[in-house]
Amino acid sequence: MSNPTFEEQTVSERGALREFASFYKPHIGLFTLDMLCALFISLVDISFPVVTRKVLYDFIPNQAVRTFTIFMFCMLIAFILRSGAQWLVAYLGHFMGVKIEADMRTAVFNHMQKLGFSFYDKNRTGHLMSRVTTDLFDITELAHHGPEDLFISLVTLTGSFIVLWNIQKKLALVLMIAVPVIVIFVALRRQKIMRASRDVKRQTAGINAEIESSISGIRVSKAFGNEQEEINKFSRSTDQYVEAKRAYYKVMAGFFSGTDLMMNLMSLAVICAGSYLIMRDQMDVATLVTFNMYVASVQTPIRKLTMFTEQFTQGMAGFQRFRAVMHERPDIEDAPDAVHLNDVKGDIAFHDVTFTYDKEKGNVLSHINLHIQPGKMLALVGPSGGGKSTLCQLIPRFYEATSGTITLDGTDIRSILLADLRGSIGIVQQDVFLFAGTILDNIRYGRPNATMDEVIAAAKLAEIHDDIVNMPDGYNTVVGERGIMLSGGQKQRVSIARIFLKNPRILILDEATSALDTATERRIQAAFDRLAKGRTTLVIAHRLSTIKNADEIVVIGDQGILERGTHAELIKKGGLYAELAASSKLTAE
Repeated sequence: MSNPTFEEQTVSERGALREFASFYKPHIGLFTLDMLCALFISLVDISFPVVTRKVLYDFIPNQAVRTFTIFMFCMLIAFILRSGAQWLVAYLGHFMGVKIEADMRTAVFNHMQKLGFSFYDKNRTGHLMSRVTTDLFDITELAHHGPEDLFISLVTLTGSFIVLWNIQKKLALVLMIAVPVIVIFVALRRQKIMRASRDVKRQTAGINAEIESSISGIRVSKAFGNEQEEINKFSRSTDQYVEAKRAYYKVMAGFFSGTDLMMNLMSLAVICAGSYLIMRDQMDVATLVTFNMYVASVQTPIRKLTMFTEQFTQGMAGFQRFRAVMHERPDIEDAPDAVHLNDVKGDIAFHDVTFTYDKEKGNVLSHINLHIQPGKMLALVGPSGGGKSTLCQLIPRFYEATSGTITLDGTDIRSILLADLRGSIGIVQQDVFLFAGTILDNIRYGRPNATMDEVIAAAKLAEIHDDIVNMPDGYNTVVGERGIMLSGGQKQRVSIARIFLKNPRILILDEATSALDTATERRIQAAFDRLAKGRTTLVIAHRLSTIKNADEIVVIGDQGILERGTHAELIKKGGLYAELAASSKLTAE
């Protein structure tokens, strides 16, 4: 059985609530102000029916005009202050919610930076984008309205019941029985709504994944004339989303209609019970009027609780998906006793190293023993899929060896701080990735604090400087998404300049000159020779001219290391390397 992805993880609601609450801590001042304003709003709402009852029972019958005027003025001031409190709740509360949402988005993005290659191998980019963006959109409303609505509702309900109990106990019992029934109904329906909301978010992530895939591969789909196929795939994802939304709205419709029915029945019960008590001379009309006002006061927090249920289900569905990523443990991280890497020499050794991506699919590398001396160049050749790139990716710990050890200068790389280990290694790959910024930004990515003179020097070594200065905006030329505005050779040379600027002690060149024409490759190869001097270098290439001068050549296949030696030794041996050298798989040019 393969390990489940984080999509399949389950998270406890109690733990999720505790974790959600922890995000309020940096904003406790705003939260406290929001709650105080909410408390004031609740107290004003509770006091208005009491004042009304006072007017009906005392002020009007006794012609107490002065007292009545004072009370009305006080209520006017209270309502004005309530309006100010409502403004603070609406503005500062939402602002706090946005800050919490931003904190969560920053936290999940930072955590994703720590996750290893295997995590990204298993999860689509569009799904991950949803975790950072759309899944958290509902968090703002929940973070703001959740505690506030819950607090206002509890205070209003509690205050109303206390006042009503002191006015008329029998009628108060009607409300005390009706309200818990509604609350129980809400609680029972909440889990069903939560499941429907999570399904909607999954389908939204699916749409994002299809959009990301289709836009990224738009040139391929056009080249094959498969635009309609892309439209069909997107339509299927959209249909699944619509169906998920339909199921969600169906659940919500039953929830809201059921809640409305119960609240209307509660009002009817109060009228019936109150009328009966009046007819029995156990209560007067003024008391019933007061009770009806409180029924409206009670219905408002119940409706808030109903809305809170929708906000909670949508917000927590997104938060739980966020939390699932946050609980994804990095498969590769610093050991507690990891040490700094100082004065790197570049002595690399593989000791009986075996690696597999998936145990059911077998080993990619088996029992590799290899020693690369400091400052030497090792070339890796062999059939496609033989594990050449994988072997190189084990050195910076992009993946962890399944068994065996890899040492750098005699120290197990698992005992070295990742930042130091990867900081000492420069990698140029066949699949070049440039960020959607300027050429300067992309070269300086190798060393963000580099001066302009250092950037230009690196570009010259990579044979890209002349191309850059001939562009309209020079080093400020925007490369477009994934460097689409540059040619393949230019993109490759910008990535090479990035490594020149980084100036690492160890180089890994994975088909680094594959996108270059023969003339340009010769210039770049000369630059690589200069860069590799005194540095430990691993080269993967299919062109004989790139690797024939290597200090050692290793042929890797399904059974591990098949041959090793210098170019002349392996040609003389007449084995697989000689066959590759004589075939189109390893050509002289």
